[in-house]
Amino acid sequence: MGSFNVPCPITDEQKKPLIAEEGDTSSSQSVQPPRGESYDLPDQPKPPRLATLDVFRGLAVLLMILVDDVGGIIPALNHSPWNGVTIADFVMPFFLFIVGVSLPLVYKRVSNKIAATQKAIIRALKLIILGVVLQGGYFHGINNLTFGVNLENIRWLGILQRIAIGYFIAALCEIWLTSNTTVDSPMMLLKKYYAQWVVAISLSTLYLGLLYNLYVPDWKFEVQITNSSNIPSIQSNTVKCGVRGNLGPACNAVGMIDRYILGIEHLYQRPVYRRTKECSVDSPVDAPAWCQAPFDPEGLLSSIMAVVTCFIGLHFGHILVHFKGHSERILNFIIPSLGLVFFGILLETYGMPLNKPIYTFSYACVTSGAAGLLFIAIYLLVDLYGCRRPTMLLEWMGMNALTLYVLVASNLFFIAIQGFYWKTPENNIVTYIVQHGPWHHVGALRTPDSSIRNYSNWSLTT
Repeated sequence: MGSFNVPCPITDEQKKPLIAEEGDTSSSQSVQPPRGESYDLPDQPKPPRLATLDVFRGLAVLLMILVDDVGGIIPALNHSPWNGVTIADFVMPFFLFIVGVSLPLVYKRVSNKIAATQKAIIRALKLIILGVVLQGGYFHGINNLTFGVNLENIRWLGILQRIAIGYFIAALCEIWLTSNTTVDSPMMLLKKYYAQWVVAISLSTLYLGLLYNLYVPDWKFEVQITNSSNIPSIQSNTVKCGVRGNLGPACNAVGMIDRYILGIEHLYQRPVYRRTKECSVDSPVDAPAWCQAPFDPEGLLSSIMAVVTCFIGLHFGHILVHFKGHSERILNFIIPSLGLVFFGILLETYGMPLNKPIYTFSYACVTSGAAGLLFIAIYLLVDLYGCRRPTMLLEWMGMNALTLYVLVASNLFFIAIQGFYWKTPENNIVTYIVQHGPWHHVGALRTPDSSIRNYSNWSLTT
């Protein structure tokens, strides 16, 4: 019989644990000087970087770029209008998950908890400020070369702000809520980090309690409309609610909390539910009033549940730190991943929809479990079997994730190019591509954020 050649053979080095344990000497020999003598040893090499983290993060960045620029063409790459999920709805949980996975590696040995906390605060604030600048309406996008935003209408929340919140809370727990228990089994792993699980369960309970028990009263909003004579006017709309536990677009507790705390003028002005059947072009006359109302998909209450996704990522990071063998890691990865997917689908079957805009508990379970399964697949391919070459581009993207998000996913790269024009601002290469490309009729290229004005000329067909 012929021999079978493995395309990515496993070397002896790859069989060693990827993350060395504290006090572990299996990866290097300890050389002791003779009695009474001493000599300096060269610094031990650092453990190799876990490529799975960068490849996973790079894949999430790639998906985000595809969703932003091709989502209008390919329905599977566009967000679900409300209930249900598409590929696009996994991108945010993937980012939150990998943030959680990275933290135990960053804070594996914390000598000064105060200093580590200060660094976490600074990093979170940087992300929040960058998120407000990118998604608050300051940049007006590829259809408008002006910039600037009225602070009365600025959007305070967004993608980077949600990641910052998840990172900060998870980092604090990783720095302060860790016991001295020695981990030699999955049960001891749970015991060592039991305080973190208490926080995660408490956040989930708080979210579910507010989502299903807060009373949502009737509420009003205003929108600018233009009549046949192109004369603008302000139209006041009232949304009838008076309910508890409603998970629809109009009367959920997530939107109510954002309207009360942030103010309706600071929410995202083109919510995804405008593509639901109730608000679609099929029924523009009979569309309910809430179809024109703002709603923030990265709202305050939904961000509480999003933080839990970071905690699930923390658990995967703890497995990397405390378990040495590949088989041990994979086994401890796959059990919670499959369990989360199964439990989320079970919840959806019994009435809790998979919903990204309000980040339902079932949605958090399914997307976190899916992130875990994807992490396992990448771990097997890249770090176990050593197939690095096919994923080099994704690895590079993962190592430069924030830069790519700012330049490409937020369209700043295209906006910068658009600044160079011939004779008139409209005569530039970006405008030409947008107007003559295959996405012209579906509006696939989007602005960094559409909430530029307090009142917008909304069209129910977009």
